[in-house]
Amino acid sequence: MRHRGQFTKQPPNDLPIYRVLTGPDDAAFCHRVSEALALGYELYGSVAVTFDGQSVILAQAIIWPRTKRGA
Repeated sequence: MRHRGQFTKQPPNDLPIYRVLTGPDDAAFCHRVSEALALGYELYGSVAVTFDGQSVILAQAIIWPRTKRGA
């Protein structure tokens, strides 16, 4: 378990350190991003938004922090 200011070297469950979450602009997408943040991932860059002719599609990159900030 992480505590504020402490980071493990690798994400849990063999997840990659860099991920891009994509999907329709809906509650399910927001929950996926929120779950990743709760695991310890951090947002990387701004969300990308496009329209596929029917729905708004989002993409958000996330990264696993490797060291404490300012360290």
